[in-house]
Amino acid sequence: MTEENKATGPFGWLRGAKDKFRAFAYGEQNESQERPRVGLALAGGFARGIAHLGVLRVLREAGIPIDCVAGTSVGALIAVGYCAGASLEEMAKVGASTSFTDFGRWTPSWLGLATNQRMEKYLGRFTPVKTFEELQTPLAIAITDISAGVSVYYSHGPIAPPLRASCAYPGLFVPIQFEGRTLVDGFITAPVPVEGVLLLGADVVIAVYLEAGNIEEPRTFTDVLSRSFNIIQRHGDLAWRTQADIIIEPDVKLFGWDDFSKTPEMISAGEAAALAALPEIRAALRGEKRDSAA
Repeated sequence: MTEENKATGPFGWLRGAKDKFRAFAYGEQNESQERPRVGLALAGGFARGIAHLGVLRVLREAGIPIDCVAGTSVGALIAVGYCAGASLEEMAKVGASTSFTDFGRWTPSWLGLATNQRMEKYLGRFTPVKTFEELQTPLAIAITDISAGVSVYYSHGPIAPPLRASCAYPGLFVPIQFEGRTLVDGFITAPVPVEGVLLLGADVVIAVYLEAGNIEEPRTFTDVLSRSFNIIQRHGDLAWRTQADIIIEPDVKLFGWDDFSKTPEMISAGEAAALAALPEIRAALRGEKRDSAA
């Protein structure tokens, strides 16, 4: 991805405004001595989101600093645990034993087939943290305001309502009413929440995208719904790619959206993709200009 695309893309104004502020606040000499602020944007993907743990493990072991995180859907759930300082190993254990009933309860209505209210208790298995202010690393959760048709980012106040909203898959889960808005899954408007880490001041953006595959015929209504949204997403607005400095894409196409039993394999997929991206990440941290594979 070229610097020209980054400057002129839909989120280019965020980078421009941030760069001007830094130049004013610190001056050119101090700015050149600072390492860039690294932001990590985690996509949604239901069970496939477990691959994020593999990415995070490699970044941790490689000593890559993460200064802020943004998450969509399951990416937001993983991000909350990570930003709260939860053990990646413990999160993997919880993931391996997870089933739909841990965070969802079937309550068919005109607005959805289930409620995800149980997600608040499920989050407690990772961390006791309740508010964004308690997190060790700044976090933005991406949500879609279904009435206005726009992305909304939450980074202050209680965590549970925005997290539930970001995971409220349309048609499957009932929308969340919060602060006068009707909110659903963030993936509709922010499939990979690059904008979120730019809003938090990131200089270098690492995006993790989880592409779904179609390995068999749909089995259930939710399969049809999920696959339909995946097709829309694949052919939709990919502006986030122009603003990401590095894009990590774990190979999770062979895993079902609800198959938590493949946790070790998905973590390994995340690790392999992150390891392959390390040279590019280190180059970006050194300030070297490189085009991404996008």
